[in-house]
Amino acid sequence: MPQPRPYKVALNGYGRIGRCVLRALFERGEKAGFEIVAINDLADMASIEYLTRFDSTHGRFPGEVRVEGDCLHINGDCVKVLRSATPEGIDWASLGVDLVLECSGAYHTRADGQRFLDAGAPRVLFSQPMASEADVDATIVYGVNQDCLTGDELLVSNASCTTNCGVPLLRLLDQAIGLEYVSITTIHSAMNDQPVIDAYHHEDLRRTRSAFQSVIPVSTGLARGIERLLPELAGRIQAKAVRVPTVNVSCLDITMQTVSDTDAVEVNRILREAATSGPLKGLLAYTELPHASCDFNHDPHSAIVDASQTRVSGPRLVNILAWFDNEWGFANRMLDVAEHYLQIAAPLSVTKKQ
Repeated sequence: MPQPRPYKVALNGYGRIGRCVLRALFERGEKAGFEIVAINDLADMASIEYLTRFDSTHGRFPGEVRVEGDCLHINGDCVKVLRSATPEGIDWASLGVDLVLECSGAYHTRADGQRFLDAGAPRVLFSQPMASEADVDATIVYGVNQDCLTGDELLVSNASCTTNCGVPLLRLLDQAIGLEYVSITTIHSAMNDQPVIDAYHHEDLRRTRSAFQSVIPVSTGLARGIERLLPELAGRIQAKAVRVPTVNVSCLDITMQTVSDTDAVEVNRILREAATSGPLKGLLAYTELPHASCDFNHDPHSAIVDASQTRVSGPRLVNILAWFDNEWGFANRMLDVAEHYLQIAAPLSVTKKQ
């Protein structure tokens, strides 16, 4: 019999990220540090079961999935399905959870987070960047700053998929050769805020256009997100983004003016060594093979450096390319941060209750 896991977690929102988080947890098997006991989503049970079993991007679920009553049974485990349109509609405390993973992407302020806490959630980890630094107790990029967590935090953000890709690389290179200025272009696969055919959208006119007929420039908060985590680069970094007609896997095209003279050999050596040892091992990957984006579908790394694309113009203008699975990589970092967060915070909560 499998050993019971020490912590219990609930998912709020069961869309692309929510389903990837649940699946990634089950794919970890006995290595998983907690169990998901409930999900909250307004979708009907038939759709929840179907989209858990069959995923157009990541393939069939590698296990048994069935529905019985209000339970989504996965490999024999019952995950209770709740249907509340608001955080207040759920008594989170009655579920006995140690953490709520907010995966709907609908909440961005401290007031939003407080709604979960007031309804009994002991703490919340958000799958999206918050509106400002004041709206969250900590923003974490695993492999970079998770050790800043003390356990007293109630609202924590897992940043974004692009931030999880870019921040480890920028900090690494800034420490190794120094960075004066940085310019990033995110080349991102299509997302669910884009229509299949032209259709009305909110304020962004470009996003009224068909996702699968154009390369579409969109706004991005990447530079702001990086500056929150790497304040030493504040005012010296800018970013833009384009959406491309692919379903999954994105990349960052990063151009940097360095402090020290360098060349492509040195840059690749720094990146290769970081991928094989040190705090980024298992989070950063390195390849010299002639890959295409689809090769990194279902890849759990935060970033995969494509060394064949490293360029250095003159002594100090460096360009690198890093791939990332914007769904699966991010979902795995969500699990890593959640597990680290729980190991620190949950025992502290028990001590305070005593």
